This record gives sequence, C-alpha cells and structure tokens, in this order.
Amino acid sequence: MTGRLVALACGLASLRFMPGLPTGGWLLAAAVLGGVLLFTRLRLPGLFLLGGAWACFFAQQALDDRLAMALDGETRWLQGQVVGLPQRGGGVVRFELEDAVAPGLRLPQRMRLSWYGGPEVRGGERWRLAVTLKRPRGLVNPHAFDYEAWLLARHTGATGSVKAGEPLQRGSGPAAWRDRVRQGIESVPAHGRNGGIAALVLGDGSGIDSADWQLLLNTGTVHLMVISGQHIALLAAVLYGAVALLARFGIWPRRLPWLPCACALAFVGSLGYGLLAGFDVPVQRSCLMTAIALLWRLRFRHLGVLRPLLVAFCVVLAADPLASLQAGFWLSFGAVALLVLIFAGRLGVPPWWRSWWRAQWTMGLALSPLLLAMALPISLSGPLANLIAVPWVSLVSVPLSLLGAALQGVPGLGAGLLWLAGGSLELLFRLLGWIAEWIPAWQATAVPVWAWLLGILGCLLLIVPTGMPVRALGVALLLPTLFPPVERPAWGRADIWLLDVGQGLSVLVRTREHALLYDAGARRGDFDMGERVVLPSLLGLGVRRLDQMLLSHADNDHAGGAGAVMRGMPVARVVSGEPERLPASLGAEACRDQAWEWDGVRLRTWHWEAARTGNDRSCVLSVEARGERIHLTGDIGAQAEAAWIASGEPLPADWLLAPHHGSASSSSAALIGAVAPRGALITRGSHNAFGHPHPTVIARYRAAGAAIHDTAESGALLIRLGERDEVRGLRTQARFWREK
Repeated sequence: MTGRLVALACGLASLRFMPGLPTGGWLLAAAVLGGVLLFTRLRLPGLFLLGGAWACFFAQQALDDRLAMALDGETRWLQGQVVGLPQRGGGVVRFELEDAVAPGLRLPQRMRLSWYGGPEVRGGERWRLAVTLKRPRGLVNPHAFDYEAWLLARHTGATGSVKAGEPLQRGSGPAAWRDRVRQGIESVPAHGRNGGIAALVLGDGSGIDSADWQLLLNTGTVHLMVISGQHIALLAAVLYGAVALLARFGIWPRRLPWLPCACALAFVGSLGYGLLAGFDVPVQRSCLMTAIALLWRLRFRHLGVLRPLLVAFCVVLAADPLASLQAGFWLSFGAVALLVLIFAGRLGVPPWWRSWWRAQWTMGLALSPLLLAMALPISLSGPLANLIAVPWVSLVSVPLSLLGAALQGVPGLGAGLLWLAGGSLELLFRLLGWIAEWIPAWQATAVPVWAWLLGILGCLLLIVPTGMPVRALGVALLLPTLFPPVERPAWGRADIWLLDVGQGLSVLVRTREHALLYDAGARRGDFDMGERVVLPSLLGLGVRRLDQMLLSHADNDHAGGAGAVMRGMPVARVVSGEPERLPASLGAEACRDQAWEWDGVRLRTWHWEAARTGNDRSCVLSVEARGERIHLTGDIGAQAEAAWIASGEPLPADWLLAPHHGSASSSSAALIGAVAPRGALITRGSHNAFGHPHPTVIARYRAAGAAIHDTAESGALLIRLGERDEVRGLRTQARFWREK
C-alpha cells in the first residue's frame, strides 16, 4: 500500500518539474496505459502514469483559462464580483475579480487587478470596470521570485489595471462579512499592529509592511503571520484537548462517545477558522491535512504515521495539482515529514523542553535545502526565533486576536482584547528585530543539483539519532552546499546581466574578481526592485560585494532600488551623473570621464558636463573584453548623444543599450550609425504607459542591421562579453507555465 501511494505521489508531483505539458494525444495514451497497468503486476508505473496524466490535464485546463492573446493590452468594460479582501498600499488598490462578464468576450474565471488612486473597494461587491487586460506575465530573473508560477497556482488567468469603474451592488456573503471584520480590527488602536492581527484572524497580510515581512523572512517566522497548518492544527488541538480533558475528569456526558465528538468538534473548528481566513488554497490544504489527521486518530492509528501523511499528500495534489508550484506546499509537508522522522521510533520520552529545542534546530537545518532550492533566505536565527515566537503567537497572540475579533460587538471587551493582541505582537517584533541583528539571515548562492542532493543527504545524516557512526559524514556532505562552486568569467572576459526590472534599468557587470552594478531599478510604494529583484539575483549569482554601484542619474526607475542594495551587501563606491539629487546616505560621487581595467577587462565612463536635463546628465559606461564592446547609456537623449559623438570617445561597439528605454527622443540615426551595433538592448516594462520602445526607434535599429533584444519579451538577458556569443534570455528556459 505504501509503495502505491509513493508511486501516485511521484506522478502527481512530477508536474512541478515538467518543462512542458504533453499534447492531448500523448496525455490520453499515458492515462490509458496507466489504467491498463493497474490490472497487471506493474501497478506502480500505472499509478505514476495516472497521477502524472491527471496533473497535466488539470494544469492544461488552467492554462486554457488564461486571457486570450487577442485581448492582451486591450481596454474593455466588464462586470464582476470582488472576492477575498482587497489590499491597499502606496496609493494602489489591488483585488481579485471572479465571474467577470463582457459582451462577446470569454474572460478567465479569476483576474487580479490594480487600481492606482482608486476608491475604496470592498469584498463581495460587484463592479463595472474599464480594465486594461494583460495575460499573466511576470519578471524573469536569475534566482528571483516567479510571479507567473504564483499566478497559475492561484488559478489567476489575467491581470490588469483599472482605468475607471462604478459599483453595481453592495457586498454580500462571506467576503463582505470578512471585510467588515477587518474594518473592525483596523478601527482599534492596537499599537500599530492591526495588520498583524488581521493576518492572524483573516489571513490578510496586506497590512504588514515590507520591512516587517523582511524581518519575518530573515528570522524564519513567516509561517506565524499567515494562517497556515500550524494555526489550524493548533485550534483543532485545543478543541480536541478540551473534550479529552472533560472526559478524563468525568465531566463529559457518558452517553456521548468522547473520541468521535472530540474529532468532530476539532474538524468543525478548523473548518470555521479556514472559512474566516477566506478558504484559499493553502488554507484548504491545511484543513484537509487536519481532517486526515483526525480521521487517522479516530480509525486508523494502527496504520502508523507515514501512510496517512502520504494519503494527505496525494489527496491535496489530486484536488489541486498546481499546489506543487507553491513553496508553502513543499515546506508544510516537509516540516510534517521531518517531525515524524525526528520523533518516530525514539527510545524513552525526553523532557518536553528538550523535544521542543530538538524540533526547532532540526527543522531549521533539514528545511534549508528546500529553502535553497526555492531561492529563499536561510534564517540562521530561525531555531532560536521559533523557539520563542511559536508558543508566544500560538498561546498569546492568536487567542487574543480571535477572541477580540469575535467579541467586537461587546463594548470595551473586544477592543481591549485586540489592544492586548497588538501589544503582544509589538513585543514580538521588537524581539525578532534584535535577534535578526544579532544573527543575520543568509542568502545562499545557487548550487548545482549534485551539491543540493548531497546537502539533503547530509542534513538527513545529521538529524539521525546520536551514536550512529555515519552521522559525522553529514557535515562533509553539507560543505558543497555551504560553499558551492561559483561560476566566474574567465580572465579578460565579463558577464553582462541585464536584469528584468520592468520599466527601469539594472545591469550587472562582472569580471573574474570584480562586480559593478549599473543602476538598481525602481522603488514604487512598498515594492522595491532593489529588494525584490536586484539583490536576490546578485546573491544567487554569487556576488557578495560590489566594487562599484554606478547610478546613471537620479530618476527613480534607475536609482530607486539603490538603498536596498546597499543595505543588503557591501558597496565600496557609489558614482552617479546626478549625485546631488540622490540621498546623502548613498555617499555618491560625481561621474567623471575616466578609464580603468579589471581582470583584463577595460571600462570607461563618460559624462556630458554641459547637460541641462537629468536624463542628459546620465553617466555612460563602456565595457570592452577581448575586443567586444558594450555601451550602457542610461537615459541620454539626442543632444547628449550628439555631444558623445563629438567627444572623440571610441563609439563602435557590438552591443548598445538603447538610451532611455528606446524612447522617440533618443537613439538618433547619428548615434546608431556611429556605434553600428549588431544588437540593441531594451529594458522596459510590458505594456508600459510611455509607449517604449517607440516604433520609429525599432525601425531605425533594424534598418541598421541590429537585432532587438527586449527584457519585456525575453526576461533577463545575459551577454558573455569577450566570447562573441549570442544573447541568452531567461524566458527561453523551459517552464510549462511560462510564455515564450
């Protein structure tokens, strides 16, 4: 039985690792073959094929629900109902719309919309909206968050920005009720921690600012501020324990069997908590796992612990195979499996405090390979932080928050309990901040598959019972993971990474022993490209310090993320064409015409001293390796281009970063003729409001014989300067959910 569950689980989970989905004919053949094999001795391959076929069919249905290509970028009027809790921050209202209809159009079942400067939007309301529709598409960067996979896992078939709208119907149903509960929480003075209370009660983390999220990430305590399996299991355990305690002391009615009643009450309570949290996919998974655990306790304890865990794994993935695209799925099942491994088969019963500490450090160690595979920070302070935070949140913050929310109608009592809950969270965050400063998180460099597999084996050996002779081998097996081989350019060559930062610019120039960052992307509200994209990409590529950060000029789309980069790694020097407009904390120097050499690679900067506009003051960087040259031009316009041509600087180059994202006011015919590039590089946001790149600019480059390489279409771009190779776009990497 266990082998069959493993085979089915592997088939269902294989979806996560597929580069592409099989066509309908191959899918049908796999399903038929799997069904036939079930009636032979080859049941295990049959279950694997059936699981894989079902997962692929399910994923294809979700892909087919995406917005039609013909509607991509179109603005249309539609009607739909707001589901979940709208998020507000930075002047933007973000919400999800379901059951949208428009005359003559087939629209996805669910869409994620943004309304800049929009009015108050409430859960459950029905709106008529003018929306610029977009197919699900995210930034594609090395070792950064995959937004497209996240959207598909949430069954979101389109995104869009709202241009106008009007409410058609007041909110009703569970979504409106949850919104009213959130309004009540927000109205209470709770030490500024109303967002944390809403996260614990409703699963709405939009009220927690980015600094606090980063603190939770660095201390490995994110799971405490989202309604996860831990919270639902805790409530189920409390209700189960209450009935068991009453039965033990003879208070429970004898005519009612206590065990079925305890399991039923625990399940109803966990289901109610899940409904309060919106019953999203992760919450559904938690409720399902809790139900299986209760059923095991009621009827199937004789089967052991591993088999129910496999049943839960298979049921969750059979219900929604796309759950395998979410990091939380693997972390939650990995954590439960580790707890089973840690405590199953141990001789004797150690003191509770020893078991608690063992669980924390073991989980922190053994989950590290999973975090590494998902390009998430590894919290070195996680075991200590969770040792304190888990009981604090579980036994203090969550009960106070739930009771306060439930008793909001009782004058004084509900508000008082929420005030206490906010105070408990304030103390917790202060403590976590102190721990994070004492023991910082570690963003590991991406490791090859062989090193990652050795790291998993090493972790497993380290958590086996003491006294086993092979235990010490685990440390040696971890070394390739802790100190992975970092791919560096050869002497005299350079790697040029044009990161995909939307409507902005950030370029990594890396030689054998040096690294320079040219611009750092934008910061808009709480969304900081430096923090979300640039820094994780640098760390994942093995860059631990920057010899120079060159900010072409001070516009937000070029310099907005610089502060986050400086907070995340040492930066030896900051240079800019507009140092006076940058924050003093950056300590930027003025750009000067100069040349230098790193590891056999020549670099030059040029700056137009007579420039009158910020764009024309951009500091231009030229990099040359083994005769192959690239120009990084910031936002210079036609006048600065003319001054650059007249300066006598060496202009012929293989690659030219199109000035000002390919705007009509730049990339003059004179510049293109002087540079004569074989490739034009454009960094911009898809469907940007500025119309970049301008069609006449694209025509100009093509007429000169230059190939166009666009981050909006290809994702992050890599040029191996000095090898005279072609540009590599990360979007070409095969992922079944990613558009080419």
